[in-house]
Amino acid sequence: MARTLGWPSLVALGVGAIVGTGILTLIGVGADRAGPAVLLSFVVAGAICACAALCYAEMATMIPASGSAYTYSYAVLGEIFAWVVGWSLILEYSLVVSTVAVGWSGYAVGFLKGLGIIVPAALANGPALGGAINVPAIAIIAVVAGLLLLGTRESARVNTALVLLKIATLALFVFVALPHFDPANLQPFAPYGYGSTAGEGGVKYGVMGAAAIIFFAFYGFDAISTAAEEAKNPERDLAIGIVGSMVACTVIYLVVAGAAVGAVGFGVFSKSAEPLALILRSIGQGTVATVVAAAAAIALPTVLLAFLYGQSRIFLVMARDGFLPQSLAKVDSRGTPARITIVTAVFVGIIAGLVPLDVIASLANAGTLCAFIAVAACVLVLRRRAPDARRPFRTPLAWVIAPAGILGCIYLFTSLQTVTQMSFFAWNGIGLLVYFLYGRARSLV
Repeated sequence: MARTLGWPSLVALGVGAIVGTGILTLIGVGADRAGPAVLLSFVVAGAICACAALCYAEMATMIPASGSAYTYSYAVLGEIFAWVVGWSLILEYSLVVSTVAVGWSGYAVGFLKGLGIIVPAALANGPALGGAINVPAIAIIAVVAGLLLLGTRESARVNTALVLLKIATLALFVFVALPHFDPANLQPFAPYGYGSTAGEGGVKYGVMGAAAIIFFAFYGFDAISTAAEEAKNPERDLAIGIVGSMVACTVIYLVVAGAAVGAVGFGVFSKSAEPLALILRSIGQGTVATVVAAAAAIALPTVLLAFLYGQSRIFLVMARDGFLPQSLAKVDSRGTPARITIVTAVFVGIIAGLVPLDVIASLANAGTLCAFIAVAACVLVLRRRAPDARRPFRTPLAWVIAPAGILGCIYLFTSLQTVTQMSFFAWNGIGLLVYFLYGRARSLV
């Protein structure tokens, strides 16, 4: 594939992937589970992701090839581990795209309502929420898939423009909401405690329970590592993209979350599909709320673009290795894996149209946690196996950072709902059957 992406494009890809549904939509879900202490949930999730990001930066610059955690696991841990990680990445990327599409639908429907256009509930929600199918979610996936088919350079340019719009939107929200900050809205600060306790329906409450789902808000930097074969200078650009986007997004999240929970009581927006817009309407800023909803509807697709892009590249590498039908590895004249992009879009469109947001996000987190653990383990194994190998980027304090990332990810996994944990193991059980019955015999590596 053509090397068309410099580090600014990679940083934009990372920010586009990270800043999205997590802060625009899931902040409400997090506040519902932790109260104002959702601020600490952001800190915990961000710290764990920072450890993972540093490990990704080292592995991506040592092995600058598409495939992300799947490729690193294949090179360091072996084929069966790579399969489990790749199968988990299929879960992660598919469900991330679906989650963002559902979140986008909430803002788009809210924006249209502000213009006097009412989308019937039956066409704006899946069956679990009393509707028939989420048509806006399916539509936006189709639009983004079409953009990706145009080519990587063209997609990157559109992504960068939309990322700038997204940052401007969040800055506008903070500018308007911060003057309404009231310390009373932070009391009680942690109504559900600081750990992780099971509530009705198996939902985990408390700071750590919220962190387990808010974790979704921080990952996305791994999508940068899938662009290795299209980076102009992968040894330099990948590290800048991964670490730079993670630092920028952590600062953005803490500022926006602080303004949100301080402006109104968390109970006001915790159940909303468009929490930031609802907060603005609650403080008498209806016009600004409409602007934020419109900008979110326009800019959220950057997350879809980043993850659909990343998933197609991971699928491409797995197909090259023989784990998926090799016909899917074909790259068209524009340098894009068109077939796998279309197949992926259809798959995630079905999920987005039928499944509610919090269920999708939790299960996506489980797949990501598996990948993060694998990458941190790869760093430690290579530090022992090949201590003198060339490392364009070295994870600082690797024997502290990598184990901290592994333990943090394991703890967040235990903080997920039991049904999510069981679904993850069931998914990988199916994956192992596919490996032994299909993938193992066809592996080309």
